[in-house]
Amino acid sequence: MPPTDASTDAGTEPATESARAARADAQDTLDLHLPDELIALFGARTGGCAPAPPAVSSADDLLDNVADWGPATTPAGVFQLVPVRIERDLPLISRWMNDPAVAAFWELAGSDAVTEAHLRHQLDGDGRSVPCLGVLEGTPMSYWEVYRADLDALARHYPARPHDTGIHLLIGGVADRGRGLGSSLLRAVADLVLDHRAACARVIAEPDLRNTPSVSAFLSAGFRFAAEVDLPDKPAALMVRDRTLRTVL
Repeated sequence: MPPTDASTDAGTEPATESARAARADAQDTLDLHLPDELIALFGARTGGCAPAPPAVSSADDLLDNVADWGPATTPAGVFQLVPVRIERDLPLISRWMNDPAVAAFWELAGSDAVTEAHLRHQLDGDGRSVPCLGVLEGTPMSYWEVYRADLDALARHYPARPHDTGIHLLIGGVADRGRGLGSSLLRAVADLVLDHRAACARVIAEPDLRNTPSVSAFLSAGFRFAAEVDLPDKPAALMVRDRTLRTVL
């Protein structure tokens, strides 16, 4: 589970006792309902008698064809998610991953082969995660992952609901960081998810809790802080953008 926004440096303060208490009292607590698709997957792996998951006719079906979502108008210009093609996009994404500010969170620095393995794991899978370039006014300037949070390992760490959709983000160019662009794009992508995934009631993110600028960007984009979550690789801030609150936040 990579971080959701590595466009800024992180803070270093550890989680406080009050933050942990807030987590315990958070609205989204211990309602651990597993979606049918995840139950079916576990049943297939353990030899159980859970019903088989629905057939998937193309790699995009689990996310309602991200490639067809089209552009969004943002304060910075026209923005579009374009699914990654390794032969075209690997050098650029690998260069971004080797930026120290990005590598500190994504941990994918190294040769192109490191980034390629990360991309192929998604591209060769069942479509539960779709890596994309973020193209602003015709220029690729960010990397995104749109994924089914309810079918991800993340679902073991929070009260997942069917069709929860997660997003990860990194801003590629230094010149695009630290000027509010991340918030505008996060809001636009969350709106794209909610506009094109009728079954999705919530957009989920889990930035590193110590990355205060990242958490702030999500809050500015209409997400709410739901809980502190202890993930295997980081303490995370569970951020949620609710369909029912999208017009007021």
